[in-house]
Amino acid sequence: MLTPQVLRAHLVGARLAGTVATSREGSLRRYRLFAARDPRVLLGIDPEGAWQQRELLELMADRCGVSADHRRTSGQDVIDPARTVAALDAFADRLGDAARRGAPVLLGTGHPHRLLGFYAALADALSAAGCVVLTPAQGRCVDITTRFGLRTFTLDYVRKVALVRTPAPERPGCEPGAHTHSPLPVRTALAAAAEAGGPLPELVIGDHGWVCGAGQLGFEAIGPADSDDPAPFVGEAEGSVSVAVPLDDGVRSDYYLPLTRYVLNRACLSQ
Repeated sequence: MLTPQVLRAHLVGARLAGTVATSREGSLRRYRLFAARDPRVLLGIDPEGAWQQRELLELMADRCGVSADHRRTSGQDVIDPARTVAALDAFADRLGDAARRGAPVLLGTGHPHRLLGFYAALADALSAAGCVVLTPAQGRCVDITTRFGLRTFTLDYVRKVALVRTPAPERPGCEPGAHTHSPLPVRTALAAAAEAGGPLPELVIGDHGWVCGAGQLGFEAIGPADSDDPAPFVGEAEGSVSVAVPLDDGVRSDYYLPLTRYVLNRACLSQ
């Protein structure tokens, strides 16, 4: 069994927590953009509070463990592994509750090249426990504004995990899907589920726009978030996001496997 102590050691060793690759400069820049209500970093959240940069820094220090010293403007961010483990415990408890109720769930990711395997394992376990894993709006087009302009993506599912694909073919050997922070894919999926007469998800699991976009619409939403993404933690603080797990969301995909085992075991969903 993977104990919390062993998991903490893995988090630090794999740089999922502890000193992470996310730069302090990058995080502070995104906090400034969030304070200015830049939609690129709001991720679908419509904050109730003012959330100036100093408040965001204090929040991220509390929720992630980054330095609260506003004078520290360079170097690497630090995520407290104890906070990560505590959030994973809360995440697992939500999974276990959904499984016991046989609740319909929706999973989606804007980080398919890193996190697809993590979500797919959760989808398999929840399905085996009797949950309906929803796949609405498959094949629908989603227009997303990117740094290259407006681009049309296709909503698709891989192992019952939603993602968006670009029109260009995938490179051989790569997991499918495009990186996106947009809440538009989850809005498209939820609208399609409603149009079809349901069921609607009782739990949405995802990152970036998936967790924030669903939470803003009133769905219970849980997922991981990096230290330069304040939106999920603001959503958690204001009650629209149920659980935001602080961790680096851009490391090698196999580094998330111990997290999968830990979460599924705590949720009593291990096979």
